[in-house]
Amino acid sequence: MKSIPSFTINHERLLRGIYVSRKDEVGGEVVTTFDVRMKEPNREPALHPGALHTIEHLAATYLRNDPEWADRIIYWGPMGCLTGNYLLVRGDLHPSDILGVMRRTFAFIADFDGEVPGAAPRDCGNYLLHDLPMARLEARKYLVEVLNDMKEENMKYPE
Repeated sequence: MKSIPSFTINHERLLRGIYVSRKDEVGGEVVTTFDVRMKEPNREPALHPGALHTIEHLAATYLRNDPEWADRIIYWGPMGCLTGNYLLVRGDLHPSDILGVMRRTFAFIADFDGEVPGAAPRDCGNYLLHDLPMARLEARKYLVEVLNDMKEENMKYPE
């Protein structure tokens, strides 16, 4: 069986950042899949599932309401390895194109105070698995340490 591209990335050298995971043509349009990597794989602790679940709810809600990007957002969801998220966006894009909206998204999460959207039994399949304080901490850490000081090495997969 052929290995899928995301399993060919050197995770031993992968830094926190935003990467283009793939580009697909769908209905004549390009859809860009971004790897929004919040943790260095296998070198630092992964995100706690409750924090990542809360980040998912808050980021998805924010992005689908962002006036500039709402109509281009296809999907935001967590990676199974708990080191980041995938963002699918309509358009042929580079990480620098979404840096502004990622900064706004993670600032929103870092400062969020209130009921997590969609975190009720009727709305969520695992509504008890949320950790807003940890989500806020992880979002602020990613915003300050990575997004606010983005370098080329944080936007290009390692060789």
